[in-house]
Amino acid sequence: MSEGGIRRRLAAAAAVLTSSVLLALAGPAVGTAQAAAICPGHKVRTLSFSTGRTVLYRSGNYLCAVTLTKRDGVRQKMSVSVQARGSRPVQDSGRYTHHAGPVTVHTGHRCVWVRGAVGGASVSSGWILC
Repeated sequence: MSEGGIRRRLAAAAAVLTSSVLLALAGPAVGTAQAAAICPGHKVRTLSFSTGRTVLYRSGNYLCAVTLTKRDGVRQKMSVSVQARGSRPVQDSGRYTHHAGPVTVHTGHRCVWVRGAVGGASVSSGWILC
């Protein structure tokens, strides 16, 4: 085998090993970091309920929300909705295994009403972030 072929195989093996190590290290923290990977911006609020949580992120004048389940991998009814005061709600609902959303709305300086649900449990914020 040529020297170039050996280098390519060593590089491929190193890439596989590195990926395996990173996945092993990231495994336990995936649930907590998943919403951050889905929504841009910084976390401003977490609305917890018995079967999950709805996490809110702000980026400039936009608010992004995602509802996460406590039971990953189980297909179940989930939803997330964000309504800026004076506008219609933006929502996502369906049967998902990990999360509903993200949904993003332009809020400016308006209050928002956020709703999230997983299975039979839900959360409703009332007007917040005014």
